[in-house]
Amino acid sequence: MTDRVRRCWGTGDPLMEAYHDAEWGTPVHDDRLLFEHLVLDGFQAGLSWRTILHKRENFRWAFEGFDIERVAGYRAPEVRRLMRDAGIVRNRQKIEAAVTNAQATLRVIGEYGSLDRFLWSFTGGQPVLSRSARAWSDVRSTSPESDALSKALQTHGYRFVGSTICYAFMQAVGMVDDHMVGCFRYQRRR
Repeated sequence: MTDRVRRCWGTGDPLMEAYHDAEWGTPVHDDRLLFEHLVLDGFQAGLSWRTILHKRENFRWAFEGFDIERVAGYRAPEVRRLMRDAGIVRNRQKIEAAVTNAQATLRVIGEYGSLDRFLWSFTGGQPVLSRSARAWSDVRSTSPESDALSKALQTHGYRFVGSTICYAFMQAVGMVDDHMVGCFRYQRRR
């Protein structure tokens, strides 16, 4: 008999389960990984996270490991290459936004010392813990922090960073921990 792990979401898809169990809601402080998540959450707009997660390794290969400086240097030939890559989401606006966002990230790093320092300042450097959500209807899709982050990112020239995208990003990188009551990850954070 197999013990069943209680999760907020992802059960039944091994990749989604692994992402839920080991990544979602876990604090990330590496600039490259933060940039990767920001780009992937931008690509998720209008799509499911499952779609993006199942293409994540292709995205990593296509965007050269999300090396911020390399992506910031992309020009028309790289955009054309990405538009031909069936392993990723081939949306010109989102691809061009990834390049623009890499350029903006370099400026943020120059101004604040790191992308990590800038982003985590919106939660005071600590994860914001959910308020005992028991169902997805209890989990919000934006917050005052995601509103402020969205506005600040847009001021710095980022694209595809509306408040809902920022909130999903904040959940992904552990700035917000929305694991629900009953989830084994919620129980661990106490």
